[in-house]
Amino acid sequence: MGILSGLYSSSVGKKILMGTTGLFLCIYLVVHLAGNLLLFKNDNGESFNAYAELLPSLTIIRIIEIVLFAIFAGHIVLGTIFWTSNRKKRPKKYEVNKQSENSSIFSRTMFLTGSIVFIFLVVHMRQFWGPSRFATGEVSMYHLVKTAFANPLYAMFYIIAMALLAFHLRHGFQSALQTFGVSNQKYALMVKVLGIIFWLVIPAGFAAMPLFFLLNS
Repeated sequence: MGILSGLYSSSVGKKILMGTTGLFLCIYLVVHLAGNLLLFKNDNGESFNAYAELLPSLTIIRIIEIVLFAIFAGHIVLGTIFWTSNRKKRPKKYEVNKQSENSSIFSRTMFLTGSIVFIFLVVHMRQFWGPSRFATGEVSMYHLVKTAFANPLYAMFYIIAMALLAFHLRHGFQSALQTFGVSNQKYALMVKVLGIIFWLVIPAGFAAMPLFFLLNS
């Protein structure tokens, strides 16, 4: 607790915590996408249902979920603190005339894209995670996913949310690596490749799911 409170009390410490929580969430996205790729298997959802049924039965998964909730909460709180602090420090004239000259559109919209992704996350968890954990009786998660993504409105909402997630990760991933001193010239190629994987390939993989079911409904 002493280490965490020390990090939280300093500007650099907050950046380290923000970067750490962000990178953990990036790793989670990779694992989550890997499991969801079973949706594309041509077995009428048997593999995905088996995967979805296995997860809640594992104690380690329940523990990981609690840790993930804590990481999400910490990331959201830190992001809000940074945005509020920057708004207070930024003079009005600078905000109007100089903002685009000193920062990218990705960094300027981090709070906005993060907020919309958070709203998506709440809807997404209510749609899928809630029934998988608390529904009474047997639930076919494959059927639940297929039905949801066959709805054009929900499918478009999901795809737009993934586009905004990509926008958010475009700056966030590089910013986190920069905080840890990895974004120097020596690691430039590695950072660029990893960045493309996290901000482009992974959101595209998630966006492919509603497209797949929408086009095959």
